[in-house]
Amino acid sequence: MKFWQVLPFMQPRDAIELAVASDEAGLDGVTVPDHLFYPRHLKSPYPYSKDGTPGFDEKTPWPDPWALISAMAARTKTIRFTTNIYIAPARDLFTVAKLVSTAAVISNDRVALGVGAGWMREEFEQTGQDFDSRGKRLNEMMPVLKQLWTGDWVEHHGTYYDFDAVKIAPTPDEPIPIWVGGHSTAALRRAVDLADGWIGVDYRIEAAEEVIAKIAKVRAGRTDPFEVILALWANIDADLCRRFEDQGVTGLLCAPAMLANGDGLQAKIDATRRFADEVIAFAR
Repeated sequence: MKFWQVLPFMQPRDAIELAVASDEAGLDGVTVPDHLFYPRHLKSPYPYSKDGTPGFDEKTPWPDPWALISAMAARTKTIRFTTNIYIAPARDLFTVAKLVSTAAVISNDRVALGVGAGWMREEFEQTGQDFDSRGKRLNEMMPVLKQLWTGDWVEHHGTYYDFDAVKIAPTPDEPIPIWVGGHSTAALRRAVDLADGWIGVDYRIEAAEEVIAKIAKVRAGRTDPFEVILALWANIDADLCRRFEDQGVTGLLCAPAMLANGDGLQAKIDATRRFADEVIAFAR
């Protein structure tokens, strides 16, 4: 079982120091979220709350995830990084390809791309990307990204992306995994058919097991590696880790820094170290 520290809603300097502390404490990875802006008049309903209101506002910091990951990678040694999640179809294909590839090179192949279709129509409208076709565009984008990251000449003529042969540089030495977020039927199918794993957030234990069973059913008979990473509304202990590991879960999203006794950076660092000593040490 791998343990990923989630670092949302944090100032970049604090996130970098927490990545260093997570690396030293023995956590496996750090995840960072993504939004471009907060609209004054938000009309899009937030899909993860009952009333459609997001749990953040215009004051919440949203540093660019790939700039932040690159900075964290420069200060750490072994810990890995991913986005949870990056709204790739709100950007053009080549911007996504270049940002992720550069971060992978800077980190010495410690990066995975966690993607989702997104929910905020306003972001797509302001970047000139079509909101209604976002899922289909993401489906077409993902295999093209993998081709571009090889460093070879790539030519593509599809429904949404059409270009003659191009090559990008720099590109990493190892393939960049792509993991898909979301629990809709389309998202789960996207993860299984096109990606190297799935990321889920904010699940009660029974609901998580239902989604995991769906993924296992669709992947029945396949032996290729597939990451299943999720966040649980539960106290993480060794027994719970083994329970989900037996069901095919490879990683847990954890938030010791967010649950610290105190708002200061040192309190968050101390909470991260305690989590490593009291949970991770007994769960492995």
